[in-house]
Amino acid sequence: MHMNNVRYFQLGRPRFRLHTVLVMACVVLVLPARVVRSDTTVRCRNGAVVCVSQEAADIGLDALRRGGNAIDAAVATAFALAVTYPAAGNIGGGGYMLVVPEGGDGSLVFDFREVAPAMATRDMFVNPRGRTPHRRVGVPGTVRGLALAHQRLGRLPWRGLVLPAVKLAREGFALDAAVAEELNEVLEEHDAEEFAALHDTYGHPEERPWRAGDTLVQEDLGKVLSQIAERGPAGFYAGPVADLIVKEMRRGGGLVSHADLAAYEPVVREPVREPYRDCEIFAVPPSSSGGTTLVEMLHLLETFDLPQRERWSAETLHLMIECMRRAYRDRAAYLGDPAWTPIPRNLLEPDYARDLAATIDPVRATPSIDLRGNIVVTPESEQTTHLSIVDRERTAVSLTYTLEQPFGSKVVVPGGGFLLNDEMNDFNWVPGLTNTRGRIGTPPNDVAPGKRMLSSMCPTVVQRDGRTLLVTGSPGGRTIINTVLCVVVNVVDFEMDVRGAVDAPRLHHGWFPDEVRVEPGLVRDHPRALEKLKLMGHTIAAPPRRQGDAHTIWIDPATGEIVGAADTRISGSAAGF
Repeated sequence: MHMNNVRYFQLGRPRFRLHTVLVMACVVLVLPARVVRSDTTVRCRNGAVVCVSQEAADIGLDALRRGGNAIDAAVATAFALAVTYPAAGNIGGGGYMLVVPEGGDGSLVFDFREVAPAMATRDMFVNPRGRTPHRRVGVPGTVRGLALAHQRLGRLPWRGLVLPAVKLAREGFALDAAVAEELNEVLEEHDAEEFAALHDTYGHPEERPWRAGDTLVQEDLGKVLSQIAERGPAGFYAGPVADLIVKEMRRGGGLVSHADLAAYEPVVREPVREPYRDCEIFAVPPSSSGGTTLVEMLHLLETFDLPQRERWSAETLHLMIECMRRAYRDRAAYLGDPAWTPIPRNLLEPDYARDLAATIDPVRATPSIDLRGNIVVTPESEQTTHLSIVDRERTAVSLTYTLEQPFGSKVVVPGGGFLLNDEMNDFNWVPGLTNTRGRIGTPPNDVAPGKRMLSSMCPTVVQRDGRTLLVTGSPGGRTIINTVLCVVVNVVDFEMDVRGAVDAPRLHHGWFPDEVRVEPGLVRDHPRALEKLKLMGHTIAAPPRRQGDAHTIWIDPATGEIVGAADTRISGSAAGF
């Protein structure tokens, strides 16, 4: 394990504060006597929190220091992120919390994905005029989901976990360059009258652009968080806060009602739990496609002797792409809310993977159209955040939650100061229309009242011999699952250290569009492999700026040390005891 750029600080006396160009990610670690900070990587023994905001991570750290467990730290961190990272941290969205104790027994998934309102209809988005911001809002799940996880597994009092976020909102916090830039962009792009509350909440009081170091105060959000601290979920789903939500829905033609808010319930599920080589994978089941698709790809890769291949050879990349292509086809064909759609068990079975792997030509790309099966394909002329936590008992929490697009629907509840999601986007907009450009219209993910929209979120824990090895996850829309796949393969198959595994370039293929997206690092460092992929029949798309943001925790099997690696695609900072 190569530990680069590790810096030490005296307790309570930081020598500098890092401001990042994009989003500040952090790893918070519990050590007995001193604070350890690093801009990329840190070691410790007692616990870790990895997230996108230093302030939120400090709050999670405090929960661990006060005797809380990983669930307590996750709840405290998530509420703080609703203040410090408005692009994705939220109380108006939803997500998944995966909890995995040492040994794996008793592992749980808290599914607090949003649901479609009772007035939603299958064809509500067919007409583009129906795709208004307010109609894209699903019934939020975050507050009830975090509350249920705390009720079942938390140790510390609820109120004390939420109040630090109240203080942050009321007193304000200093923006880093990343959040300042994101705020300026969303305000500039959404300056119409319908987004007046967005400007009232996030506009600079001097009517100028935000700059790093400016203080953002959110008094209305502080009042709502105070209600949640004192009353629990009832402080959000009933009473004055619920009235504010419904009033805004009616004003903008949205569908969420008092009855929808009152009826919302998170679901406790068993995780996807499957072997991979000498490890065991824990991930989230449907309503997220993340765990099922990830495990299917891993089982496909297991049929090949991947560890004996060169990591960046065209042959290795080809096999990964072909596995992605097939698993994402199955994602489109079969996955949705399990309360509405039966999920085929064989998607997780090694025998199915072996049969499917036999269709992979080792030297030639398979056209995606050839894998359509009974799906009718019609030719045509992403904001989330993730946090990973390990506590003293080595219980791991991997939590991903989202508003969907950056700043969700851009609809801020007046008087509430919080953003609402636009998760209805994740349903099929045009039922029956699946095309080669990536539009999916297969029945499992059609809109229906009370239904959970299909997600790609993929919080993941890997254990070896019953001991936690890896905790990871990422934002990135449909690319999330392939980001997690890349990290897992780097660690398990190619034995990369966690810093290298996170830094390594990533790629994505999602069945349709039939193209491979590769990060700039792959283009720069492995051009010959990409040229060979083209000769094998792959189409290489223009590289995105980056893929994902995989803040990862690794535990050294030999020493028991915890190693946290912030994803430097966005930059990062770390602190802990």
